[in-house]
Amino acid sequence: MAKKRVQVILKSGKDQAVQRRHPWVFSGAIKKMEGEPAEGDIVEVYNNHDELLGLGHYQIGSITVRMFSFEEVNPDLSFWKSKIMKAYQMRKAINLTNNNQTNVYRLVFAEGDELPGMIIDYYNGVAVLQFHSIGMYRLRNEFASILKDIYKEELVAIFDKSAETLPFKSEVELQNEFLFGDLSDTVVSEYNNKFNVNWVTGQKTGFFIDQRENRRLLMDYSKDKTVLNTFCYTGGFSVAALNAGAKLVHSVDSSKKAIDLTIQNIELNGFDSNIHQSFASDTLEFLKESKEKYDIIILDPPAYAKHRDVKHNAVQGYKRLNAQALENIKSGGILFTFSCSQVVDRHLFDSTIMSAAIQVGRSVRIMHHLSQPADHPCSIFHPEGEYLKGLVVYVE
Repeated sequence: MAKKRVQVILKSGKDQAVQRRHPWVFSGAIKKMEGEPAEGDIVEVYNNHDELLGLGHYQIGSITVRMFSFEEVNPDLSFWKSKIMKAYQMRKAINLTNNNQTNVYRLVFAEGDELPGMIIDYYNGVAVLQFHSIGMYRLRNEFASILKDIYKEELVAIFDKSAETLPFKSEVELQNEFLFGDLSDTVVSEYNNKFNVNWVTGQKTGFFIDQRENRRLLMDYSKDKTVLNTFCYTGGFSVAALNAGAKLVHSVDSSKKAIDLTIQNIELNGFDSNIHQSFASDTLEFLKESKEKYDIIILDPPAYAKHRDVKHNAVQGYKRLNAQALENIKSGGILFTFSCSQVVDRHLFDSTIMSAAIQVGRSVRIMHHLSQPADHPCSIFHPEGEYLKGLVVYVE
């Protein structure tokens, strides 16, 4: 006999967000629970009038339930397959599943694909899964089966890389492992730019897929330009600029390992040290000490703020970084600047860049507002899913 699901009853007036299909139930919204759920259990969410609002996975923390359905469903294998297929069909619709220039994309983007707590990235025949909830993690073998059914012989390996991302309170001990096959790295193509990707040893799932369209945009401006790519990681923007005809590219990252990866990718694309140099250095220190004035500078730092308590410090950090970059750019230069801090919204980020420009006395004009690409969709019911924001500005 199937175990009866725990019922989560919300306080009066605290059910509105869920009724608007927001996928998070916060602990403060809960009136009571009928039963004692374990981390990862499927629970039923009700309003205070005993009306079912949907199903979700229970977890310990301020976000207590992550909703995966807003109606009564049987969450069996066919249910999860329909969810993955919807995500796949969207990637097919935006010409990513059979693209002869690009074979790397995000197949599942958590709440953006109504699969909260799960990421699936596709790397030229390899699916890399990363779970942020125990409920989704428990289904990893089912998801592996679904992926093999969807991709068939195209799929050569499935790697689960969740050891660093599952909630620490869950007390689940695990290691990253292959669920199918054993390929640990490959060469991917992104708009015909080539990159080595290793999901076993690399950051995140191995590559920052979310900057794909912004790297493509950089190519439109890079011909015959001097380019500085900071926080370069594997050199994505550097490769894009060189393949578009940049005359000199400097890549900077504080990690020696990242610099080694960048050099590998530069060589993979057929370039040498005549037009590319790498520097293992703190970006701010590099900018302060550099005598070079660049035509284009890219600022793509890691998240300065993971939560609201440090938002002020993060804003000051972005301001210092951008002010220094504006000092190092030529008149008529172009600055690509980004924030992936979810708590720094677009208006605040734009205001911070304005403050930096005022501080250094440079006139800037906005050319583009940038975001994450279409394979990182943001649900209209979950605006928190828009985490990447950027500006391209013309500096006088």
